Amino acid sequence: MSALFCGQVLKADREREELDTERELRRALDNKVLLLYFGSGQCPRCQRFVPLLRDFFYNLTDESRVERPCQLGLVYVSRDQTEQQQSRFLRSMPRRWLALPFGDAFGRELELRFSVSSLPSVVVLKPDGEVLVANAVEEIRQMGPSCFWNWQEAAEILDRNFRLAEDSENYARRSLMDPLRRLKYKVDKDQEEEEEEDKDEEEQ
Repeated sequence: MSALFCGQVLKADREREELDTERELRRALDNKVLLLYFGSGQCPRCQRFVPLLRDFFYNLTDESRVERPCQLGLVYVSRDQTEQQQSRFLRSMPRRWLALPFGDAFGRELELRFSVSSLPSVVVLKPDGEVLVANAVEEIRQMGPSCFWNWQEAAEILDRNFRLAEDSENYARRSLMDPLRRLKYKVDKDQEEEEEEDKDEEEQ
């Protein structure tokens, strides 16, 4: 997923931090279902929807509410009129929300890429960047956090490489050697079976 934002800067922790290196972007975005929230703090429809989205996100990722936070990320793509309006809006949102810097032209590219034509819009992406839901606003309104499990299941079906963070960390530590180990194990096992077959034939 970080490949989508390669070369871009994302604001984090209510704009207190910037993520701009490949490592930072991968840590924040990879192996997650990602929501792109296109909205504005001044849009009346967005004002009605965003409390639902905020609670949706908290109920899935806040450690005080869930035993195991879900692999869910969100990037706010602002249509706010001023930088102050965007900052004011983000100060009232979860710390884990990410955002494009105010006025970043990449926001318009994302709108065109995902055919965003109205606000609010929530584009749901699977870990490899493929679209799961073109606009999940109504789904979030009607189903709440339960719709995440549908997205996660769809991500697992469509992309067998979808992994939880713990699995990803363990995999990263062994990924370079694992294919060689598996190949060696397979070769050794095949050789043992052949030797046993040869031994059986000699005994007969």
